[in-house]
Amino acid sequence: MEYKDATSKEVDAALREAHVAFLSFKKLSGKKKAEFLRAIADEIEALGQELVSTAMRETNLPEARIISERARTTGHCRMFANLVEEGSWIDARIDTAQPERTSGPKPDLRKMSVSLGPVVVFGAANFPLAYSTAGGDTASALAAGCPVIVKAHPAHAQTSELVSNAIQKAIEKTGMPKNVFQHLHGKSFETGQALVTHPLTKAVGFTGSLAGGKSLFDLAVKRDEPIPVFAEMSSINPVILLPESLEKDFEKTAVLLAGSITLGVGQFCTNPGLIVAIENEGLNKFTRRLSEEIKKALPGTMLHQGIADNYHKRLSQTLTQPGVAIEGESVKGNSSQGESLVASVTASQFLKNNSLAEEVFGPFSLIVKCKDLAELHSVISHGHGQLTSSVIGRDDEIEKHKNLLNVLIEKVGRLVINGVPTGVEVCPSMQHGGPYPATTDARFTAVGTDAIKRFVRPVSFQNFPDSLLPDELKEANPLKIWRYRNYEWTRG
Repeated sequence: MEYKDATSKEVDAALREAHVAFLSFKKLSGKKKAEFLRAIADEIEALGQELVSTAMRETNLPEARIISERARTTGHCRMFANLVEEGSWIDARIDTAQPERTSGPKPDLRKMSVSLGPVVVFGAANFPLAYSTAGGDTASALAAGCPVIVKAHPAHAQTSELVSNAIQKAIEKTGMPKNVFQHLHGKSFETGQALVTHPLTKAVGFTGSLAGGKSLFDLAVKRDEPIPVFAEMSSINPVILLPESLEKDFEKTAVLLAGSITLGVGQFCTNPGLIVAIENEGLNKFTRRLSEEIKKALPGTMLHQGIADNYHKRLSQTLTQPGVAIEGESVKGNSSQGESLVASVTASQFLKNNSLAEEVFGPFSLIVKCKDLAELHSVISHGHGQLTSSVIGRDDEIEKHKNLLNVLIEKVGRLVINGVPTGVEVCPSMQHGGPYPATTDARFTAVGTDAIKRFVRPVSFQNFPDSLLPDELKEANPLKIWRYRNYEWTRG
């Protein structure tokens, strides 16, 4: 089914309607917003097999993956419902007045987070549900009190339309402002440009390529009123293999990493695209075993032809770089499939060639062979920002490499010990974000309850009469939320 691109007039109308909705939506209680978010989850589940079958047809993803992703999507909605219903997320701070203070009178100051305004969300190609129409960006923005306009990804437009209809039903059932959620289509750059540059847009959520995210970011900062673009873009998620442990555990490590590299035909932002280790017999054994495991993964059909074409192009570019050698054999597929492959290069060649540190989005990983620990440190220090990095080794050996961990902390949003980067848990302590080019702002996360912080800003209220204060800051604390009052956390 073909959908027409939204025109500039339709974009303008959508933002104006979103702004009107914002004026009332931002005032709703956490309880009302929670009802809305739970209703969205219920309506998505009510779509049943129609949603699953449509998403499978549009994305080539298997049924189990779609069902899992649907659960993740509805779980996100219910998680944020619980968060805003409880209410402490607004981070209330209260410093009561001290009129007799020796250094001068201290005013009464109270601070909390307030909604930004209309948010534009770009659907992601590789997650038709969890990072698209009702995904984490949408759920967290609605929880923050911000209306959302979603630009559907053209690769799964019908899936997006189904979810949009489910959200509209939730709006009607819970009595939300009519245009608190809107849904537009657009294959052209012009549609996205119009959404980002519209003066009533207050923030943008994006998951996709570095080129796409950077172009949106550049548009946003050139506006008369620059706005934040929370873009998750490019990450190769280095895995560091410590030498003593690798010698003993090469087989187990190879099986673990092969599963991660080939998971979902490598179409995850946390795919382990770089493996760094010191060259020795342990690494040789690991490389041979990894190649054998990788070969077992038959070519899988990729999400859409554009992703497949880009994978083949980037893979070819990488494999023809000086010093890059293919490890083992791969099973060739057709033009829409991704063949799983591992290659290797020496650290000296890697450090001279910046293109080798660029993402190859698909089932591929590059092994960087270092001659010693100093060269391994150079490779890690040379790298740019990442979503994750993993260190694999036994505890006693990891203890010897704390300096390496400290370097990695400067580079990543999530550091994993003895595990693979794929598999992003949805919970309050998850950080799914990292220094550029992994994201445009490493201070924030796209997953977990803290994702809501992207779409709010702090406001202080000075010397306000209690009757004029928001309930969250009133002296009696009618909502019974946790507040930081005079340097102590209390619900009193």
